[in-house]
Amino acid sequence: MINTKDILETIDMLTSENLDVRTVTMGINLLDCIDPDPDKACQKIYDKITTKAAHLVEEVDRIATEYGIPIINKRISVTPIAMLLGAVPDADPVQYAKTLDAAAKKVGVNFIGGFGALVHKGFSAGDERLIRSIPQALAQTDIVCSSVNIGSTKSGLNMDAVRLMGQVVRDTAEATKDNMCLGAAKLVVFCNAPEDNPFMAGAFHGVGEPDCVIHVGVSGPGAVRAALAKLPKDAPLDQVAELIKRTAFKITRLGQLVANLASEALGVPAGIIDLSLAPTPAVGDSVANILEEIGLESCGCCGTTACLAMLNDAVKKGGVMASNHVGGLSGAFIPVSEDDGMIKAATCGSLTLEKLEAMTAVCSVGIDMVVIPGDTTAEVISALIADEAAIGMVNSKTTAVRVIPAIGHEAGDVLDFGGLLGYAPIMPISKYAPDVFIHRGGRVPAPMQALKN
Repeated sequence: MINTKDILETIDMLTSENLDVRTVTMGINLLDCIDPDPDKACQKIYDKITTKAAHLVEEVDRIATEYGIPIINKRISVTPIAMLLGAVPDADPVQYAKTLDAAAKKVGVNFIGGFGALVHKGFSAGDERLIRSIPQALAQTDIVCSSVNIGSTKSGLNMDAVRLMGQVVRDTAEATKDNMCLGAAKLVVFCNAPEDNPFMAGAFHGVGEPDCVIHVGVSGPGAVRAALAKLPKDAPLDQVAELIKRTAFKITRLGQLVANLASEALGVPAGIIDLSLAPTPAVGDSVANILEEIGLESCGCCGTTACLAMLNDAVKKGGVMASNHVGGLSGAFIPVSEDDGMIKAATCGSLTLEKLEAMTAVCSVGIDMVVIPGDTTAEVISALIADEAAIGMVNSKTTAVRVIPAIGHEAGDVLDFGGLLGYAPIMPISKYAPDVFIHRGGRVPAPMQALKN
């Protein structure tokens, strides 16, 4: 039960421990905007988004002011645009991306996600055309985000898509090299992508979702770290996990309140609460610092994966008690450039790319916001995607890759994106060639875990 002490602790989290609601994301189904005329289709897309989300920013800002809850981002996710392109074989997908950009700017949101495709079992009409357009689409828009799902536990891995995405990631970085290769920071490659994820850059509106829905993503790594700092250093791990659970419960209840209020104000059903610990570059708002508070000298040292596994599990257990509808990614994020502790650990050499990959077996997402040398080949990027997707496929979990090849820079340099995306040292990556493996193509068959029926 919630008592006065819990309420006061939550207020303290908001005022001094960086607790916020990271995003309120409106999901919008665009399947009724399909039209064989691309101009008409784009007009329908623009009209539907600007109608459904007309008051999104206004109402969310009102809730934030009225209840004193920091709500950092307002976002939109839409049906994967490749699904609309099958009806228009001659359309330029970039036109659709520009329409999303214009509509999102009209309603005043921070980002719009859904310029992507679901190709985990193969390409359908429009998929490959959209994927090949991603570099130019992200270079010619400002707030459009893209994601491609290339595998799942049920279907295995589409290695033709993996090969293609390695080249697309590199081409996207090249196309935006004059802007810190920022396009690649807005592109995610998934295995087991969730249909209700409110976080960018991977958000899209799944075909099983309502016509319009409100999802909320909470945060709060600073609140968890502050709570753990009050525990004695010899407290057993049972107590550590219990404290994380209790803190996650309070954080998630805050998100549930915002979801209910936004749903009522906008006349749109509430969807899920994503109870992820999403860090920022701000000092004290770091998942790495939580791991260090548990007892590590530096994130990345031996024991990091075990600590992260316990953290992720405790966050989920605490969150599911606070909401009937937990979804999205839900757990601990480890985006290097967006986490002050991760940045420091990578800079001092404690955190390596290989250790990050091990950590992704137990965290919420994967290799996220990692900057790699600019001369990294497309095949090496594809192989990194394949490695990460294999972890997700075999473990029946979501994994993802969001890497930024720093064109013109090498390991040891720093790329600074500014704002929420932060900055990061360029991490070395093995340059031994996986080319023969990647160019085989085909599919990696689904694992035994897929045969659950």
